[in-house]
Amino acid sequence: MLKHTNFVFEILITFILGCNFDRNKMFTKNFATSTTCDLPNHASISSLNRSLKLDGEIQFENLRYAAKDFGNRYTYHPAAILNPKSVSDISNLINFIFQMGPTSGLTVAPRGHGHSLEGQAQAHQGVVINMESLAKSQEMNFHINGDTKTKTPFVDVSAGALWIDILHESLKHGLAPKSWTDYLHLTVGGTLSNAGISGQAFRHGPQINNVHQLEVVTGTGQVVTCTKEINSDLFYGVLGGLGQFGIITRAHISLEPAPKMVKWIRVLYSDFATFTDDQEHLISSSNGSFDYIEGFVLINRTGILNNWRSSFKNKDTVQAGRLFSEEKTVYCLEIAKYFKQEDSVKIDQKVENLLSKLNYNESTLFISQVSYVEFLDRVHVSELKLQEKGLWDVPHPWLNLLVPKTKIYKFANEVFGKILPDTSNGPILIYPVDKSRWDTKTSMVTPNEDVFYLVAFLSSAMPSSTGTDGLDYILSQNKRILEVCETAKLETKQYLPHYNTQDEWKQHFGSRWDDFVRRKYTYDPLAILTPGQRIFQKSVSFL
Repeated sequence: MLKHTNFVFEILITFILGCNFDRNKMFTKNFATSTTCDLPNHASISSLNRSLKLDGEIQFENLRYAAKDFGNRYTYHPAAILNPKSVSDISNLINFIFQMGPTSGLTVAPRGHGHSLEGQAQAHQGVVINMESLAKSQEMNFHINGDTKTKTPFVDVSAGALWIDILHESLKHGLAPKSWTDYLHLTVGGTLSNAGISGQAFRHGPQINNVHQLEVVTGTGQVVTCTKEINSDLFYGVLGGLGQFGIITRAHISLEPAPKMVKWIRVLYSDFATFTDDQEHLISSSNGSFDYIEGFVLINRTGILNNWRSSFKNKDTVQAGRLFSEEKTVYCLEIAKYFKQEDSVKIDQKVENLLSKLNYNESTLFISQVSYVEFLDRVHVSELKLQEKGLWDVPHPWLNLLVPKTKIYKFANEVFGKILPDTSNGPILIYPVDKSRWDTKTSMVTPNEDVFYLVAFLSSAMPSSTGTDGLDYILSQNKRILEVCETAKLETKQYLPHYNTQDEWKQHFGSRWDDFVRRKYTYDPLAILTPGQRIFQKSVSFL
């Protein structure tokens, strides 16, 4: 067990984890306003069972699990679940629905480990594809010497595989993926369809930056292999494409030599400017810096800070106590340095040198040493504790924002303390990334600055002792935060975006909207795929 689990458990209690044409008018109907006439008829569902020849199976009972997700706020029941054993199962299903035409009303949604927040992996009266079923029938193939072009080692893996399983298997070869999410019990296809961001992104970019080749099933049922050079439009489109242009079924994930151990470090700041200056300094010197950089905001959390103070050894706890009592808002910098066992002597000196260049409160330094696996799978420890208490399956009205560097101080002044009186509903993550190290050709939308901050409000609507539902309260806070961003012109973008109207989606994509629509028209012309994103609707066809 980790020595500092109590603090991490409190902090991370809910933490997881070119064409210029006018077809916009063809997509004016919002998913949320769908009427019953848009739903598939019974004959459409029955024909699936009669006509499809599958290696796997379609189930029409016990569908409840596919109608919920980690967000635990939306419930759209599918008509069926496909448990594929081959890519051809997925291809045949989609092609069959495509041949039925727009009048069938059937849609398809790939579902990984169910960690979407707003019902994005659900398909109301459609077919949900259980991508983990596909992973069970596909092997991971490790290419230690890479391919003839890149020479970089990679793993060829099913999109339904969990990142935690990839970690364990790749470590057997002394390798590991370069970029991670904070929670590893997610599927490859799920994170690649969004971005996959965490504390390593400042150096390696998000996970979509570290994939060389994809196998994709488009909205017509075509199976396409794509890279940066071959079928590149589809390759870049599906990376961060929210599942709108195709279902990722396999991926080549870049690997690097894996460390064995991690120096896991936390320090506190009372001044926001000093906190962000240090974070920006660290990401600007990535070659000799730490390997992981994130941060937290703690507002009126005396209990957590006292737990922190009690863990100090040989430190000036009086000074630390003064910091806790006088400051309502405190900022935590969490950093990590990876190393091999044989370098344990050198690493202490290296860490000390790096820390000497920072301006944190010296009495709050806390360092622990854990294995690489323990560090990467740290959030799962919190998950297991919450499951034991029956508090994992609560609503999670998360809000993830990307805030430009030049706007982060104004954002903090308007939100921390004013809108949020405390952080009792869950942690607030905040850390910068450098977009200049990213591949900007993907579908992911970011602010128009090289450096921007991920600010994640990871709230949980926990049961109240008074029986009051806190969900509406948290949603109201989220709405106020978004209103501040708009009225103050902070030019933020949502990560894991969710909108209710197409005008909002158009605003989100901005100048890239026409290209997004063009790709939809090209690769999913009947809008069959991933209806839960609520961007396009099948009843309106391009054809």
